[in-house]
Amino acid sequence: MTTTIPTGAGGPVKAPRSLGARLAAGAGGTVMRVVLLLVALFWLMPTIGLLLSSLRDPTDIASTGWWKIFTAPAQLTTDNYAELLGDSHITQSLLTTVMITVPSTVLVVVIGSLAGYAFAWLDFPGRDWCFMAVVGLLVVPVQVALIPVSKLFNTIGIFETTIGVVVFHTAFGLPFAIFLLRNFFAEIPRELLEAARLDGAGEIRLFTRVVMPLGGPAIASLGIFQFLWVWNDMLVALIFADGGSPPITVALQQQVRQFGSSIDILAPGAFISMVIPLAVFFAFQRQFVSGVMAGAVK
Repeated sequence: MTTTIPTGAGGPVKAPRSLGARLAAGAGGTVMRVVLLLVALFWLMPTIGLLLSSLRDPTDIASTGWWKIFTAPAQLTTDNYAELLGDSHITQSLLTTVMITVPSTVLVVVIGSLAGYAFAWLDFPGRDWCFMAVVGLLVVPVQVALIPVSKLFNTIGIFETTIGVVVFHTAFGLPFAIFLLRNFFAEIPRELLEAARLDGAGEIRLFTRVVMPLGGPAIASLGIFQFLWVWNDMLVALIFADGGSPPITVALQQQVRQFGSSIDILAPGAFISMVIPLAVFFAFQRQFVSGVMAGAVK
């Protein structure tokens, strides 16, 4: 806020700003952009190093740091990726990860959307108590359920199977999904739903034609969260997945245990494992930001 001082004939003039005010104003311009750019580069340094390491020969990696590539660009090679894609164990692990992640994400989004709509707009006995139970499940850590769920899955015959991992991730992803979507759907104007009912829309048509389009940003945000969580998971996959065809996180961990010096496999494998969820995030970035900001401004 600027202050003014009166003058005799020329009217009020602005008082000179202090040094702190001038520095604060300058920080909002070019200086701030430069600082944010430097922070972003520093934050991305491990990713850049991993990418460049994956494009170097194992002997070069063992002898010099990844920054050496800027003075010796001839070290760049795609042989590591060719060897990785030729490894049937790694490619099968990527396929297994997709087979786990996609159904786990789709099931959580579909079931969570239906349950969120029911808790938000349908009246049934015990609705509030059931929702409180769902909210209570948010604080249950995954580690608590590992042993009892392992015994249960072993009894019904889905232990160390892809189906078992999908069921586990779906069950533990639903409380957050229901909580998020119920709160989002509850913000939809009641008049809009009542107008659709007056036009003859049933609950299924109302859900698919009105609620789902309006809830697109929240559903996209939920899908991104669930996809990233399942794709990057190693604990659940290490316990419940098939040891002969594990997800990529477990497969890379096995490479570290069995072949401690196989950086030519670990570097490109880790980078591919990181790039795929990043691609999913950037593909739905607009919807994700809309979902995060939903409800922030009335």
